Amino acid sequence: MTALSLVSPAMLSTCILLATLVLFASERVRHDLVALIALFASVVTGLVRPGDAFAGFSDQAVLAVAGVLVVGRAVELSGAASAIAKFAIPAKAGFAARLAGLLFIAALLSAFMNNIAALVITMPIASEIARDSRLPPAATLMPLAFATILGGMTTLIGTPANLILSSVREQELGEPFGFFSMTTVGVAVTGAGLLYLALIGWRLLPIRTRTDRQPRAPWRVFELAVSRDLVVPTTATLRAAGARMLASFRATDRLATDKVHQAGDRLLILSRSNPWDVAQATGLDAVTHRDEADDAVTARVAVAHGSPLIGAGYDEVRTRSQEQLEVVAVGPRVARERKPLVRMRIRAGDQLYIRGRRDDIARFIAGARLLEIDRLDPVPINRTKATAIVAIFAAAIICIVAFRLSPALAFVGAAAMLAGTRLIPTEDVYRSIDWSVLVLLGAMIPVGQSFEESGAAALAAQWLGGVLAGQPLFLVLVALCSVTLLLSIFLNNVATAIIMGPMAIAVAHLLGVNPDAALLAVLIGASSDFLTPIGHQNNLLVMGPGGYRFTDYARMGAPLVIAVVVISAAVLAFSN
Repeated sequence: MTALSLVSPAMLSTCILLATLVLFASERVRHDLVALIALFASVVTGLVRPGDAFAGFSDQAVLAVAGVLVVGRAVELSGAASAIAKFAIPAKAGFAARLAGLLFIAALLSAFMNNIAALVITMPIASEIARDSRLPPAATLMPLAFATILGGMTTLIGTPANLILSSVREQELGEPFGFFSMTTVGVAVTGAGLLYLALIGWRLLPIRTRTDRQPRAPWRVFELAVSRDLVVPTTATLRAAGARMLASFRATDRLATDKVHQAGDRLLILSRSNPWDVAQATGLDAVTHRDEADDAVTARVAVAHGSPLIGAGYDEVRTRSQEQLEVVAVGPRVARERKPLVRMRIRAGDQLYIRGRRDDIARFIAGARLLEIDRLDPVPINRTKATAIVAIFAAAIICIVAFRLSPALAFVGAAAMLAGTRLIPTEDVYRSIDWSVLVLLGAMIPVGQSFEESGAAALAAQWLGGVLAGQPLFLVLVALCSVTLLLSIFLNNVATAIIMGPMAIAVAHLLGVNPDAALLAVLIGASSDFLTPIGHQNNLLVMGPGGYRFTDYARMGAPLVIAVVVISAAVLAFSN
């Protein structure tokens, strides 16, 4: 008799789930790898049969997510959504009106496409609105990120978590959610949230005072080369040029600060000025070439999740743009790590300063999934192509709503049609899919099922049901939404949905309430982490460009969280 055989399956499943939660919360191991570790642990302990280990990858929710990502990417690249957003926001209105219009458009886009794509499309407009009102980007970027998260609650394809909960409903109750099953509660929550963000929320951020001065240029990091033997420039010399030296290198070896430099050595410089201006003031040589074309500009961009540049060096921008663009400076992460730029690799959330012609930059950032922060250069739109892409997207939704076609079949079919007609570039078909999310989904589905089949979910539901027994439906839904929200602070919302979905249905059966109301409370809670920058990718993406601190999210997000929980519970209780 083995030690494992002395432990009940429920206890084993609970221990694996708790260990998984700890690994997820630690942020030390990739979420998809954590899911695979949990899956193999479940197989080794006998909770998941070896033949069923990879059954999660055949789940329709996984295929639907892949199809939605491809179709959403095609819409993003077409420029149609960006043009609609720009057209719909009044250019001459006041700040509050323009911000409200922006948040509405962002939430609307997020309801039908990937949250990150919605942020990519609208983020340049957010920066433009702040700049026109002589406010820093912080006034608009966090409200925008929150708006894209809120919009994902309103339709079946708004987030992968919605599709997972639909799959849970089909498995437990026999039917999946309809495309607009969550729209009533989602629209109520989103509408209230957008009003709060536009009228009150942004005022709670530490950027409330208006200024007539132009905002200061952001800090940037770049390298300058030594053209002749000299001593390190003095602190006073660098300060006079508006710069300071972070480190110096010979080849890739770091030098002592008092080392006499030789021709070819490079200095890592932090400054608000351009590299060539600092080079001229200090007698050093700029490493990057200054494009002197009349329409050459420098664009500050943030690298979004899913960008093909992630993992590559900075020279990849030059290569992919066919020598038309160049990274002339980078963001603050390099200042912390103090490594030579040649050894740095691009990560999601990094800031890059790209130099080149406006049209070249506009085309490049769309394909590379970069979020333009300081300027707005819309991509030229091919109307015929954009119309065809939007028509295929709309047809997929119509097939789901009117003909009850499964989302997986509808969107995988739409993705195949877009690829077959080359309405989406061939290289972007697979690149548009966030494979880490698919691995997370496919691995966690069997783990979640083992948590239910082992009896652990029933035990947890009995405990939660005992606590909530005799309480009004409103309080039951508040509790389910709140528990889910607290989990989502530490977990990916997909993992949260996998764990909480079956438990919510079990609690609903124990208390004799409508399981759909319980599932929808979980759906809202899984997408409501407005308290931290790590709870959602979009929160993290705006942290650097907005200059936010960790606590700024709770400052603006706490009232929103309370409103979301109360309103969603009230709407669901009233409708049941």
